[in-house]
Amino acid sequence: WSSRNYCVTTQFSFQENEIKLLSAEIERLKNFGCLGVSPSLEGLRDENAKLKYRLNFLKKSLQEERSKSTKSMININSCLQEIFGAAIQAAYPDLENPPLVVTPSQQPKFGDYQCNSAMGISQLLLKTREQKVSPREIAERIVKNIPANECIEKVEIAGPGFINVHLRKDFVSKQLSSLLINGVQPPAIGKRKKVVVDFSSPNIAKEMHVGHLRSTIIGESMCRLFEFVGYDVLRLNHLGDWGTQFGMLIAHLQDKFPDYLSVSPPIGDLQAFYKESKQRFDTEEEFKKRAYQCVVLLQSKNPDFIKAWNLICDVSRREFQKIYNCLDITIIERGESFYHEMMKDIVKEFEDKGFVQVDDGRKVVFVPGFAVPLTIMKSDGGYTYDTSDLAALKHRLCEEKGDILIYVVDSGQSVHLQTVFAAGQMIGWYDPKVTRVAHAAFGVVLGEDKKKFKTRSGDSVRLIDLLEEGLKRAMDKLKDKERDKVVLTPEELKAAQTSVAFGCIKYADLSHNRLNDYVFSFDKMLDDRGNTAAYLLYAFTRIRAIARLANIDEQMLRKAAREEVLVLDHEKEWKLGKCILRFPEILQKILEDLLLHTLCDYLYELATTFTEFYDSCYCVEKDRQTGQIVKVNMWRLLLCEATATVMAKGFDILGIKPVQRM
Repeated sequence: WSSRNYCVTTQFSFQENEIKLLSAEIERLKNFGCLGVSPSLEGLRDENAKLKYRLNFLKKSLQEERSKSTKSMININSCLQEIFGAAIQAAYPDLENPPLVVTPSQQPKFGDYQCNSAMGISQLLLKTREQKVSPREIAERIVKNIPANECIEKVEIAGPGFINVHLRKDFVSKQLSSLLINGVQPPAIGKRKKVVVDFSSPNIAKEMHVGHLRSTIIGESMCRLFEFVGYDVLRLNHLGDWGTQFGMLIAHLQDKFPDYLSVSPPIGDLQAFYKESKQRFDTEEEFKKRAYQCVVLLQSKNPDFIKAWNLICDVSRREFQKIYNCLDITIIERGESFYHEMMKDIVKEFEDKGFVQVDDGRKVVFVPGFAVPLTIMKSDGGYTYDTSDLAALKHRLCEEKGDILIYVVDSGQSVHLQTVFAAGQMIGWYDPKVTRVAHAAFGVVLGEDKKKFKTRSGDSVRLIDLLEEGLKRAMDKLKDKERDKVVLTPEELKAAQTSVAFGCIKYADLSHNRLNDYVFSFDKMLDDRGNTAAYLLYAFTRIRAIARLANIDEQMLRKAAREEVLVLDHEKEWKLGKCILRFPEILQKILEDLLLHTLCDYLYELATTFTEFYDSCYCVEKDRQTGQIVKVNMWRLLLCEATATVMAKGFDILGIKPVQRM
């Protein structure tokens, strides 16, 4: 059982069976006399000792696994993969790496899940052994070897060899009860790992614009997912806070605010300040020379220039924090300046290992498989982005001891980052079989004209302006629906406005495949129909209201969760129950491919599946004439609660804050 993503109950049943068999074997050996002192029974005594050791080991292992896993949600897909993996191994013990394919069924007539391994095994047998065996015959052999388990009700072989799997209703009901009692718990995924996520990363002295939106939102959501499953997550903001641009900024600061050392300069608009300094740098030769001198003095840690640098950085930090507060982003600043002292050692390490070549005064490193070399030192002795990125990579691997490194950076940086990663591998900082270093690339944000999202004047859209526009439009939408008149108090209205505005902006990004460009449209993202945050947030508040309107409080629901059996006799109850329990497999998939739109698609499917259930199954029955409640179907209210609980955790991972009333 090397994988941690097994069905815990299945593993327990196998271990318990082995414990029973071992106990019986020990009794047999006792009866045979192996506990006597006769030399002829020495071998039997050894065998008995081994069996006892194995029995104690299994009992201890089983106890540990039970204590770890009693609250973990079972990944049913992984559970079935373990079962069918064991069946295939038993049916074809000599076959190396047989294909194992288990997927949820698309139609109820094909069961709940399907094992589609038989076709692949048929091809493998033909290719490796020249044996022609029909997939259906292989499927029959697999089915005969399915081990005892707690989750499968029955299997059927369909067509050329598809194995349709029907889950046991009591198994699904039991898992739903566990969810209601323990809350949404992460699936068991193995040992705790250290994850370093590099995201957001704006530049000092420049305002955050719409281009920073994707990295910030995607990175935050990835961090929340890794934290939920129990990993130790380090969230890093790789700020552009070092380099030649600070020379011109400091020189301009000295001219505009000569008393900056004693009086804090009132830099209100840092973007305008940057543009002024850049214009002078491009047009005034004397200013340009002074800017270069400022860079040298800054890099030599002159106290006055360090203070000027800090003043400029602080103005930016305050502006960035406004954005992070709005979007509920938690991140640690660790800009390029953090790695400055390490860069000399990086150059020396590559030189000592013979990887450096000199090209027109520059020190470059050629990495196999990449046409463009990394420049680790300029001809004037200065360092580059390549040097700082290599220093950051080494620090995260060797000092932070990261097991997983994720860089949430736009697709345009793909070749550069892959070259840096390959250089780190080449010099021996990490083994990709042990440590995962990944570029979570993303496309650009487009306007409704399908061109890069810009203002009418052609400038990048300021992120703070975008968020303020979102707030305005969300309030307009709520007032259009007259939520401000009777339905919501002023406090509830404000909470709904914030939830809808920022939730819709985040969801519009996360619901698209991050690898693709996406069109930014307030009208689409605020639409309460279709796969939008507005629809999901509204659906969530409706679900939460069902128990409240039936006068059922949280304490009553908790009591019912422990005592009530969730009946899943109606087809819509069954469909909803299975959909709720797919949550762990969705999370497992995202941990592997880092594509968060899968979670958005799942939440939308869950909400629409709930609507089907609610339209077909009465949760609360009322007298048609008086409107009085005559019956509460508590097991159905528990299904409502389970749906809302999973949706709430999904929202939390996406960084969306739902409200109880909307």
